[in-house]
Formats: sequence, C-alpha cells, structure tokens
Amino acid sequence: MSEQWSWKFENAEGADVADSSLPSDPFPTQADAEAYLSEGWAELSDAGVAQVSLMCDGEIVYGPMSLEQD
Repeated sequence: MSEQWSWKFENAEGADVADSSLPSDPFPTQADAEAYLSEGWAELSDAGVAQVSLMCDGEIVYGPMSLEQD
C-alpha cells in the first residue's frame, strides 16, 4: 500500500476552497506534492486559496501554511 499525498486548500478564514481547477488526485510522493505547490502557489492564491496543509493518507503532515507574500 502506497502513501497518498495531497493538499488541503483553505481560504483566509480556514474554510475549504472548492474549485475545479485545484488538483483532486493525490500525488505519489511528498516531493511531487511540494513541487506542485512551489510551481503553482500564485495560481492557487488567484483561485482564493490563502493557506494550505500537506496531507498524507488523510493526516496533516504540516500546515496550515500561508500563501501570502510579505
């Protein structure tokens, strides 16, 4: 059984963001999930995502982490 990595997308109030442009399929590795975030964080922010949490098999690994730039 392999691990499934995903992101939990939330708005500034901590509510889930549901947008069809957000990935719904899990990533095969933590590195793949983190690469997606590093390449696409600006698009996520444009879609209303203010913070993310990395999930592995439904459990939070870390987060929430803000997407706001200082």
